[in-house]
Amino acid sequence: MFLAAIDQTLLAAATPAIAQDLGGIQTAAWIAIGYLLANAASVPIYGWLGDRYGRRNVLISALVVFSIGSVIAALASSMTVLIIARVIQGIGGGGLMSLSQALIGELIPPRQRARFQGYFSSLFTLASVCGPVAGGLVVHYFTWHWLFWANLPIAAFAIYRLMSLKTTELPVKSRSIDGWGLMIFPTITTLLIYWLSAGGREFSWSSITSIELLVAIAVLTIAFILQQIRTTESFLPLALLAKKEIYVPLTSSFLFAACMFALIFFLPIYLQLGLGANAAMAGLLLLPLTCGNIIGSYTTGKVIAHTGVPKWLPVIGMSITTFGFVMLGVLEPSSFVTGLFGFFCGLGLGTVMPSTQLLIQTIGGKANLGRITAMAALFRSLGASMGTALFGTLTYSLIPGFTSDSTIVDLLTGPKDVIISAFQTGFLVAGALAFITVLNAARAPRISLDDY
Repeated sequence: MFLAAIDQTLLAAATPAIAQDLGGIQTAAWIAIGYLLANAASVPIYGWLGDRYGRRNVLISALVVFSIGSVIAALASSMTVLIIARVIQGIGGGGLMSLSQALIGELIPPRQRARFQGYFSSLFTLASVCGPVAGGLVVHYFTWHWLFWANLPIAAFAIYRLMSLKTTELPVKSRSIDGWGLMIFPTITTLLIYWLSAGGREFSWSSITSIELLVAIAVLTIAFILQQIRTTESFLPLALLAKKEIYVPLTSSFLFAACMFALIFFLPIYLQLGLGANAAMAGLLLLPLTCGNIIGSYTTGKVIAHTGVPKWLPVIGMSITTFGFVMLGVLEPSSFVTGLFGFFCGLGLGTVMPSTQLLIQTIGGKANLGRITAMAALFRSLGASMGTALFGTLTYSLIPGFTSDSTIVDLLTGPKDVIISAFQTGFLVAGALAFITVLNAARAPRISLDDY
């Protein structure tokens, strides 16, 4: 989980140094986009493979693929090779993100599993937030190549520990393969993530390219649903996804990720542009957000382990997050205000991932752990892309004179009051999204883990 999460944001601060060394600044954005696309597209495939052939063995294979991508990236002599290596890393990372959590669901009873989901959620946030900081430090004191070499000993240790893990025997399944499903669904995911990630930057939201992508996504989605209804060995557990106990927490995962990643990516920009903080101070002011999330995740795990009821924690948590976003949007900005209410935002966000993950794994059952956990990871990826795209498009559209050709220097020299107002409007919209998450989480059925 740590490897997969940190590599989503690790190269954010290192990209300028990489582009200076390898050239190809025009394609540098694909260092991140390539990883994200491959990661999201491969997640559901790993879930299906894990349920079918054993989650431990498939997770070890994903670690090997991730390590191969890391070696190629560390040795890359051109931007093209580095982007290809990042795609390979992303293909491996999709398995790390989903199967690591599915294995916990296989090995630990639901009531005790709550603590471990809290640990996963804390580590996920810690790795995501600390990625840019760690990347900047490594590039400053060493070279960007070490960002990839450092993955190898961690991956080797993970493989060593997994080899000694005794997992449950899986039932024998037929060898028929849902080939069309395995091709169509990752294609839909790739196109959707690309539209969310590149829209407003690579192409205009209202452009012909954008419309063509949306039409292709709609046509493929209809074709996929019809194909899945007809197949006997369904790649996707549609019957499970139709259950309220499943689709409600998955929707909460989507909305939670949209709020969290909008905050992770844009709060440092807001601090530097609006408050004049330097990069180091902006990084430090993310610590309250991280601490709040870890406390929220840890507390959620403990409470669910004690009560056995996961329903109300995300309702309470996202209410706290809504309050935090609204305060960021209406109060006079300062380092203290940003740190304090960033902490409240993180505290509430920390309640969602462990509780929703636990709920869908329990309802899905052990036979579907890989596929249903993969769905949660996929919904988080889609939510993260939507949140960053929505927040970025809204905020920058409110800054007069800002275009796709504008640089960070243009913003730094722009009117501070206008920039602060634009970001605060974005925080209020994020608060509205957090409140929608509250309403959605309240719709989840109340279940007791002791019944499963």
